[in-house]
Amino acid sequence: MKAVLITYRPILICIALAAATLIAFEPLRYNSFVDLDDTLYVTENPNIKNGLSLQSVLWAFTHSHAAFWHPLTSLSHILDCELFDLNPLGHHITSLLLHIANTLLLFMAMQNMTNAVWQSAFVAAVFALHPLHVESVAWVSERKDVLSGFFWMLTIIAYLHYLKNPNIKRYLLTLLSFILGLMSKPMVVTLPFVLLLLDYWPLKRTENPKLGIAHLVLEKVPFFVLSAAAAVIAFLFQQKEGALPDVNLLPINTRIANALISYISYLTKTFWPDRLAVFYPYPADTIPIWQALFSFLLLLGLSVLVVRLAKNHKYLPVGWFWYLGTLLPVIGLVQVGTHSMADRYTYLPLIGIFIIIAWGAAELFAKWRFRKIALSIFASAIFTALVVLTRTQVKYWHDSVTLFEHTVRVTNNNYTIDNNLGVALQARGRLDEAISHFRMALQSNPEYFNAYYNLANALKAQGKLDEAVSYYYQALKIKPDDAGVHNNLGTALQARGRLDDAVDQYQKALQIQPDLPSAHNNLGSIFLMQRKPDDAVVHLRQALLLNPENPETYYNLSIALQLQGNLEQAITAAQKALDLALAAKNNDLVRKIRSQLELYKHTKP
Repeated sequence: MKAVLITYRPILICIALAAATLIAFEPLRYNSFVDLDDTLYVTENPNIKNGLSLQSVLWAFTHSHAAFWHPLTSLSHILDCELFDLNPLGHHITSLLLHIANTLLLFMAMQNMTNAVWQSAFVAAVFALHPLHVESVAWVSERKDVLSGFFWMLTIIAYLHYLKNPNIKRYLLTLLSFILGLMSKPMVVTLPFVLLLLDYWPLKRTENPKLGIAHLVLEKVPFFVLSAAAAVIAFLFQQKEGALPDVNLLPINTRIANALISYISYLTKTFWPDRLAVFYPYPADTIPIWQALFSFLLLLGLSVLVVRLAKNHKYLPVGWFWYLGTLLPVIGLVQVGTHSMADRYTYLPLIGIFIIIAWGAAELFAKWRFRKIALSIFASAIFTALVVLTRTQVKYWHDSVTLFEHTVRVTNNNYTIDNNLGVALQARGRLDEAISHFRMALQSNPEYFNAYYNLANALKAQGKLDEAVSYYYQALKIKPDDAGVHNNLGTALQARGRLDDAVDQYQKALQIQPDLPSAHNNLGSIFLMQRKPDDAVVHLRQALLLNPENPETYYNLSIALQLQGNLEQAITAAQKALDLALAAKNNDLVRKIRSQLELYKHTKP
């Protein structure tokens, strides 16, 4: 019986790993999309949500997606929409299955390299269950993490396959897996460096006198070249899409200080995963120099210690420099976004720390008589705690309001999330609460454009038009060339009866963005009010060219055509408006259109 268990032990471990991961992430089945990039990545992206087609595949390979070129990630979202439409459960299941696959591949790779079954199982289990990894799995927009992780693991497996019998086919298979990883997320650029670490330990290829360091490095040159190309492509796309903040807002000394502190913060959260958030803002004040200096000295001291102990503990430098090296592209030296750090960035880097813990614990208790019992209890306690913490963290991702309320609780001066929470609350009709959070965002950052704009929109929805107009003008002081603000300001002015001022704002919006359909529609509606049907028809037809599914525009066009004397065209436009309004279940508009159609019946041609 014992021999049978040993034979099937890896399979049983894989089953246990998959089961534990399913238990930890089970609350995912109740979660929805969140209003933080999910609209951009999936729910409001026509190139994604319309499903699989030749056009969508071509788009994935020829265009950026959320300021990144990651065609395989885009294709995975497209395929999910083809299979599940916009049912979030299907999208979450795909991400979870990829995470489970990554866990099993990690276990198999570590066992293959080290023949240490239990240490390998520990690394894989902590990777699977750690709450820092919830963001990568529970956030649909972070599909790129789990997908790139899948090809990362496949590359290592292919590399081990190549080493058993080196030949060009196996080498190219390894290179192909790496390329697929780069096409999922640019962060995979550090994998060649990791392969060199694995050559040192546990593969011990550096000890082979027939190879030499030069051979090992030369062997990785194609990988490094591809990494450099991917880094350049990522930088260019982010620069083109404006994803890189102004260097004056985040000067290099601030970014360096934050990077040093973040390295330590990630380690702290690894061992004490408390107050995890979807967005960590930069400190409201200047980062204290002592914190950066302390972090630098601690990192330097740990690195020196690891190097000095490397001779007899080879896993130490591998794990430590795996952590430091794989975090480098996302540590904030080249800033993308305005966050100071992000849980999702730890998805692959923490494997290095888990390696140190697994082999360090085994070595520490190696001579103790009761080591098996002690290590079993130690591991069981860790896994139980991680499952509980991860289940709790997954529940915070239930919906946008739950996620943002939690983030506001565990962070300070988080004006970005206060603003996002306000938007989510407004979408649910909770206007007073939304306005409160927009005001809190402005208290934290009085120059925050989004909060002024969203506050103005919420006040307008409450009918507080004068106050809304004031905040629209405040937003325009910060960003005078925003077509959306000019357009919405126009609607507020129009509602106040200031038609000429409204026309001026709509025209400014169209000067900035000529293809803004709502501005054309709004301008057409004012020309209707001013009894200028010819001008109205021009703008309303243009609005329909840009957005042919808007029932309100067809309704306005119908009235304009009737004023021109084109009754048949007016009836056709009104009927189209009615069909669209019925499909949208816009009952108020349906009543208005039916009333208009009834009026047309009694109008002489």
